[in-house]
Amino acid sequence: FLMERKTRVKINRKEVMLAKLRKSCFCTPKKLKNFVMDFLPVLRWLPKYHCKEYIWGDVMSGLVIGIILVPQAIAYSLLAGLKPIYSLYTSFFANIIYFLMGTSRHVSVGIFSLISLMVGQVVDRELLLAGFDLNDDAPPVPGDGSLRNDSQTNTTAFNLTIAGMNAECGKECYAISIATALTFVAGVYQVLMGIFRLGFVSMYLSESVLDGFATGASLTILTAQVKYLIGIKIPRSQGHGMLVITWINIFRNISQANLCDVITSAICIVMLVTAKEMGDRYKHKLKFPLPTELVVIVVATLVSHYGKLNEVYASSVSGAIPTGFIPPKVPHFNLMLRVAVDALPLAIVSFVFTVSLSEMCAKKYAYTIRANQEMFAVGFCNIIPSFFHSFATSAALAKTLVKTSTGCQTQVSGVISAMVVLLVLLFLAPLFYSLQKCVLACIIIVSLRGALRKFRDVPARYHVNKVDTLVWVVTMSASALISTEIGLLVGIVFSMLCIIVRTQRPRTALLGQIQNTTFYEDDLEYENLSSVPKVKIFRFEAPLYYANRNYFLKSLYRLTNLDPNLEAARRKKYEKKEKQHLKKGDHTTANGLGIGENTLQLVPKQIDFQALVVDCSSISFLDTTGVNTLKEILKDYKDLNISVLLACCNPSVIDSLKRGGYFGKDLGSMQEMLFYSIHKAVQFAKDQK
Repeated sequence: FLMERKTRVKINRKEVMLAKLRKSCFCTPKKLKNFVMDFLPVLRWLPKYHCKEYIWGDVMSGLVIGIILVPQAIAYSLLAGLKPIYSLYTSFFANIIYFLMGTSRHVSVGIFSLISLMVGQVVDRELLLAGFDLNDDAPPVPGDGSLRNDSQTNTTAFNLTIAGMNAECGKECYAISIATALTFVAGVYQVLMGIFRLGFVSMYLSESVLDGFATGASLTILTAQVKYLIGIKIPRSQGHGMLVITWINIFRNISQANLCDVITSAICIVMLVTAKEMGDRYKHKLKFPLPTELVVIVVATLVSHYGKLNEVYASSVSGAIPTGFIPPKVPHFNLMLRVAVDALPLAIVSFVFTVSLSEMCAKKYAYTIRANQEMFAVGFCNIIPSFFHSFATSAALAKTLVKTSTGCQTQVSGVISAMVVLLVLLFLAPLFYSLQKCVLACIIIVSLRGALRKFRDVPARYHVNKVDTLVWVVTMSASALISTEIGLLVGIVFSMLCIIVRTQRPRTALLGQIQNTTFYEDDLEYENLSSVPKVKIFRFEAPLYYANRNYFLKSLYRLTNLDPNLEAARRKKYEKKEKQHLKKGDHTTANGLGIGENTLQLVPKQIDFQALVVDCSSISFLDTTGVNTLKEILKDYKDLNISVLLACCNPSVIDSLKRGGYFGKDLGSMQEMLFYSIHKAVQFAKDQK
């Protein structure tokens, strides 16, 4: 029977577009309210905040992240070629804005090493082009640590006319001007990507890619913290292969390890790991997570201060941080033109890192994020702070893992972190002077336990799916050995290539009938299947398109043991020989039989079937090449008196076949060529003479 298709109502796309445009331009109070609440997700979840359940974890994680941000600002500002105070500004404003606009509950947005490095490369290049000496730094000015103007913090000042700026501006002033212009343009790019709905790129971040990226990036972060862990001074490694180069430098300078830092690190790691393991084991009995990191930081700071570890043992400490705020300033438009090209990869990398970490946290804690809103959130985390002497931001893996491990529940923890940074900016900078960097390195390394434990899951992952395991290994290796942003890109591209390869060389099979049923399955996979006399049933488990056309034909000819093109050529050759014998007056054929017996020999004995049924249940779509391929086998097998029947085609495939003329112009033979089940096609083939 032939099922009747529903008549499709023809849609006037122009009218639909105009209706959508009118609807989008028509404003109602309800629509305005939904727009504001979508743009500021905090308005949806904050009124539903469970204070008793969430507040302790948010406060603890916010305090720990806030304290970690302070010394990290010093290190990451060096990567950016800027003063530490600008990193603190960045951390403060980014946390507040992401609290208002972000959809992830756990991501920590702020300064990030890779983004800082990308900013620093642009800043250093522009400083050199402007004629500044990168080593022209003023010696530290003793005093109360308050923020001073540019003329006091630079040994020289220039009357700049570069890029339209005509003012006295020193090296620090010009450096932060470049950074803010770069940040503003990157934020604009991200907002534009959100407007044009380009957040769908996050769909290409599969679970294997995300896990591999997290593990590889964790190895990179661990490697970067080792020098603080053992207290050695090694040159900063940049670019590709940072992990290998850093470990080479570590082993070359291992003899210079600071014994005080090594002992402190060992004690802190033992305490942190023990507390974490105890917390994991008895978490069902604990009403709130143990504030282990906070306790370790407070105790270590007190010991370092009163034991004078920096003065006596030369242990590296956080040092003094300036305090105060600089008045806001609009980024220079002419500088934006100079860095417009550099801002594009910065915007893409920043967004991809944020979305990938947001997806990872959402998957782990069973909630959803909106990729396009994340684009807006990160974009405004760059645009607004650029007016307040801040540089580009992104989600940071290490701080995100610390955040989740210290009991974070919502982005309220980001506000707590911002308040900690604000207190440091205004009042508390001297209190963190004696905090050892090795202690912070221990906290970061211990927070990587979850990501590093993915190595233990490799055998189980391999048992479940070998291709996904290969994607994980490739992504992890590229992220660790090349660079994190390249590793993420390699993972996405490799996972897509795996999908393409799967469709290029899919599974193919000849089917047999399950005894006493109307069902058919792979003859090589199941026992006790019976073959259908005079009928071959072929299954192709992929879309049929230009890339796998040849594989489709080769598999069909191999499994049916018949290439119709070769058979047709053999028959032509046979007929040619017969004609030659007849012209010579020989009444016997080339194989010694009489002419009357010739007709029987035209049908070769190796053709043991008269119908070919193609199971199309796994063919999701056909392109032009796919339709032409089916038309080709239809013609080739018809020349051998073998009928080709299609079974289990979906509506999309049927429409493609109709448009391609597979069933003829009038579709009259469609009922004899298309069947809605394999069994119906087999019965039809058996009934044919």
